[in-house]
Order: sequence, then structure tokens, then C-alpha cells
Amino acid sequence: MQRILLKLSGEALAGDKKQGFDEPTVRKVALQVKQLTENSTQVGIVIGGGNFWRGRTSENIDRTKADQIGMLATVMNCIYVSEIFRSAGMETEILTPFACSSFTKLFSKDRAVRYLNEGKVVFFAGGTGHPYFSTDTGVVLRAVEVEADVILLAKAVDGVYDDDPRTNPAAKKYGEVTIQEVIEKNLQVVDMTASILARDNHMPMWVFGLNGENSIVNAVSGPFCGTKVTV
Repeated sequence: MQRILLKLSGEALAGDKKQGFDEPTVRKVALQVKQLTENSTQVGIVIGGGNFWRGRTSENIDRTKADQIGMLATVMNCIYVSEIFRSAGMETEILTPFACSSFTKLFSKDRAVRYLNEGKVVFFAGGTGHPYFSTDTGVVLRAVEVEADVILLAKAVDGVYDDDPRTNPAAKKYGEVTIQEVIEKNLQVVDMTASILARDNHMPMWVFGLNGENSIVNAVSGPFCGTKVTV
């Protein structure tokens, strides 16, 4: 793979604390990404904001405002993780769909592709920049725009199942499933808007567990033990 887009959940970066950041966890991710870049794989990253904000659980905040807070949570996550990546010896850039003064740069496809071609790790923060769209939609949109080969979804669960394996021990794991099946069976790999966008733009998604040993590197070049969502 020449160019990938890696999606990390905010909760995964929080480790066992469930909130904020767990630096050892983030550093493990950084060292794996560094290994990929040293092998000439171009890496873009999208990070969720769930370690800081779950606005939709509140009935007292307007949905638009809650989503805006969530977008800012992803910016904070990207600034933090970007610095850990830099401390590991990588060059990084953070792009957002809205102005954040000197904290980030405005997203454009040309700018993002130029940075990727320069070997920099590019963080896409702020989602789509609009309310009512999740980080899932943001990751598929950016992957399509920069013409990534695949989206890598690093999750707490090690693949796609026909039911929640955390509550149903008999749930069966898919080795491979089409995006159309994901939509029809509501398998919730990503939300429905993101699923349809991926289907219509022929963007494959590979789902795997972040906590597996060398999981990100293995998703690209080693034995893959997750689920391939094909188009």
C-alpha cells in the first residue's frame, strides 16, 4: 500500500483510563507508524474525540453546539498525538476544515497530498467541519479526497462481527464482508452515512484491534487478523 488513512478512536488513546490520554499507548502507535513511513508508506490519521466529549448524550446542549465541541476535541487530540509522533522522530502536519489560528493549517487536497508526498504524517482534525456528520464520515471523506488505498479502522474490537462479541460470546467474526452487506445488515463498521460514501466511492476499509501486538504494521504488511470490508 502506498497511501493509507488510519482512524484511531479517542477512547483507544485513553487506554484503561477511558478519558484523556495514555502516553505509553500513544507512543506505541507512534512507533508503529514510524515503521510504516520508513518503509515508504504514506500515512494520514483521523482521531475521534470520545476521550473528551460525547455531546449527544446530553439533552441540555443544542446538537449543533455539541458537534462543534466534538470537532474541537478532535483538534486537541491531533495536537497531542502529533507532538508524540514528533518526539519519535517524524514530521507531522495538522489540517482542519476551519481556521484555528496558528494551531493548524486549513485543509485542501493539494496541501494534504503535498505533505504526504514529502513523507510527513498528516493529521486530519475537525471532522468535516459541519454538524450532523460524525468522525466516521470525516475519515471516509478525507480518504476519498486524498485517494488513499485503504482506510484502516483501529478499534477496541478485533474485527467485524454479526453481533456484539462483548455481550454475545457466540457472535461470529467475518474474515471478509462487502460494504453492501455492512449496509444491509447494519453491521455498524462506521455509521450509515460513512458506509454509503465508502460504497459509492469504492473505498475499502480494514477493521482490526488496536491492542494487538504490532497491529497497525501487520494490517499493512504482516499477517492481518481483522476483517476486510471490500467494495
